[in-house]
Amino acid sequence: MQNLLLRLATTPTPMPTPTLRDGITEDQVTPGLLGFIMTAFFVVATALLIVDMVRRIRRVRYRAQVEEERIAAAAEADIEAEEAREEPTAPQAARDTNGNGSTQGNSLPRD
Repeated sequence: MQNLLLRLATTPTPMPTPTLRDGITEDQVTPGLLGFIMTAFFVVATALLIVDMVRRIRRVRYRAQVEEERIAAAAEADIEAEEAREEPTAPQAARDTNGNGSTQGNSLPRD
């Protein structure tokens, strides 16, 4: 059994001849002008689709970047507004009981 398998594995198979069938010329086997035109059309269409997709992806990235900058600016403005609210205009101990200024003669406007 091993001998048979070894002979089958080492015996070359006959290669088909590179000739065409009778009545067919080499021009009839090639894609011709129509095949070239269709291939060129698909190449151009693919290139245009790639260019369009790159433009769209770039536009989405720019919009996301602008949105991030807008959110960061809004957050920074909120932080600044919060800090401005927390800072007192005058120390509370220096004001008198009615809030019109300190007891030392300095007058402060009413809140």
